[in-house]
Amino acid sequence: MNWFEQIDGYCERTDFSYWSEPLNAVTNAAFLIAAIIMWRRSAGVPAARLLCALLFLIGIGSYLFHTFATGWAALADVVPIGVFILTYLFLSNRDLVGLPWWAALLATACFFPYAYVLVPFLDGLPFFHISDFYWTVPILLLIYALYLRGALGRDFMIGALILSASITVRSLDELWCTGWPIGTHFVWHCLNAFMLGFMIDVYRRHMLATRAAGR
Repeated sequence: MNWFEQIDGYCERTDFSYWSEPLNAVTNAAFLIAAIIMWRRSAGVPAARLLCALLFLIGIGSYLFHTFATGWAALADVVPIGVFILTYLFLSNRDLVGLPWWAALLATACFFPYAYVLVPFLDGLPFFHISDFYWTVPILLLIYALYLRGALGRDFMIGALILSASITVRSLDELWCTGWPIGTHFVWHCLNAFMLGFMIDVYRRHMLATRAAGR
């Protein structure tokens, strides 16, 4: 792969100048704001602060991709997202489901065969193929919501619904490009920043409640 090859993947981009995607670039501030807010709220919950740091890196990586639009910038965009997903999944398995660390790690590793099977199926469906990998996450949140039930289950369901709306908006970017030349990808950033901040808060609140209950 040529790491410096430039990529035109979004409606807003019309050339390869640095500011060709102004909305897509600037709205990454939403990730930084969400990360800072949740960092301040997560004092005393180190794992939540780790998630905040990863959320901040998501904003930086996405900004680089929507300005430089190169192969290396695409890697800087997707790696923090992948690390956040796996980290949150591990913490959910260990602290929300209640698995021992080794079982939580094993359950987290199951994400890879899960995605390996599900992505080709989604790729064969109209509309879903546009963001095939991303759809694996709200589906997984829904599975956890059904398992966890109660307040946690409700919060995971809310997260799944917000992320589903976000992925839908992301998928409409190129489809609506002719009639809406600024695209819709910037809305994906805003919804994702809110959703990820919300999910960090879900984890934070659970950990504080568990500590208060003396468990």
